[in-house]
Amino acid sequence: MLQALVRFRDHNRQTPALLWAFVYFFCLLTGYYLLRPVREAMGADSDVRAVFPAGLVDWFAGRGVSLGDFTLQFLFTCTFILMVLLQPVYGALVSRYARRVFLPVVYGFFIACLLAFHFVFESALPGRGMAFFLWLTVFNLFAVAVFWSFMADVFSNADAKRVYGYIGAAGTLGAMLGPLLTRTLVEAIGIGQLLLVSAGFLIVCLLCILRLRPWAVARELEQNLASGEVPMGGGVLAGLRLVAREPLLRAIAILVFFGVGVGTLLYNEQAAIARAYFTDAASRTAYYAGIDLAVNGLTLLVQLLLTRWLLTRHGIGPALLIPAFAILIGFAALAASPFPLLVAAVQVVTRASEFSLAKPARETVYTRVPREWRYKAGAAIDTVIYRGGDLTFVWLHKALSVLGSGAVFLTGMAVTAGMAFGAWRLVREQSKLPDERPAAGG
Repeated sequence: MLQALVRFRDHNRQTPALLWAFVYFFCLLTGYYLLRPVREAMGADSDVRAVFPAGLVDWFAGRGVSLGDFTLQFLFTCTFILMVLLQPVYGALVSRYARRVFLPVVYGFFIACLLAFHFVFESALPGRGMAFFLWLTVFNLFAVAVFWSFMADVFSNADAKRVYGYIGAAGTLGAMLGPLLTRTLVEAIGIGQLLLVSAGFLIVCLLCILRLRPWAVARELEQNLASGEVPMGGGVLAGLRLVAREPLLRAIAILVFFGVGVGTLLYNEQAAIARAYFTDAASRTAYYAGIDLAVNGLTLLVQLLLTRWLLTRHGIGPALLIPAFAILIGFAALAASPFPLLVAAVQVVTRASEFSLAKPARETVYTRVPREWRYKAGAAIDTVIYRGGDLTFVWLHKALSVLGSGAVFLTGMAVTAGMAFGAWRLVREQSKLPDERPAAGG
């Protein structure tokens, strides 16, 4: 760990942008993980009227459907629909406005939403549970997708392999601090005030964007790359068209789709356990915060001790394939002995390997592709494809659950095989990319 800190200091001297990127991702994930336990507690709440508006519950009840039996399925379906509707809006924003405009607009919008939710929770307005669940899911996907697209503007491919592990570790530290703050503050100040704390961290993110922008401009000039200081143009649905057309982007989409499937199957089992063992929202919130702490502790160790070494010495292959094989072993163990504690352990391994290995490896690929690929196609994969996977597998889990845990986890093994196939395809396709262009006049 001491050697990792020394290497971080040396890399920061060589690449001063690293420190601002570190602070940016730290604050972004601190702000998100402050709120994640609140969302999870709402999704696992057994009181359906605490989650959904009374009119919606009554409408379904009048048709003989208990909405409480389909809480997560309904929420995930609504999230996917919302993602599809927002994708053209995001595409229009990045097409028509320069980077210096749309990055602050995205984060400014989310800060304004937190201020509005502060009023909603303080006033105890009906339907706030469903509204917050949907909003936070959208916030997580869009805000993080924009972050990594911006990092691909700032850092070259060689720099990315050296520093993405450290940037990921910053996010992990933030993801560890967030639940700690939630557990400490939620009962003392309430959920409404907690939202203002999260908004404060997002304001720091805006400052980091302003400080990092000159490095992005300098890299584009040195490498003769398309400038992000002018609108990139193109259609509002160009991202989805690129994913359908380009083999490399299709490989990333396959990897993300089945990777989401693995997580969604586990997530639903975890929600069932929380609903059975914890009877009130506060205890469920504390439970989910504890799971997040375990995930982020393991993630931090891997990011500081293994991620940089794997990416710089062996490329993205091992970082993508190791998580797939580890998860496959975990699902095989769950299929044989589906104990609640083992479900939680596999959940920790699944999420930690995604954050510490698979995600940084995927993001280094975007440093070698055109800006439209990373801002439009990358965002389409991280939103529509991601939530399409959520929607598919949350309903698949509902169908499989009647057959018992064994059927769920055996299916999970097949889904993990699909994830491994996507990783293999991505390794092959990225090897065909040209090396990064030399500096102008070099």
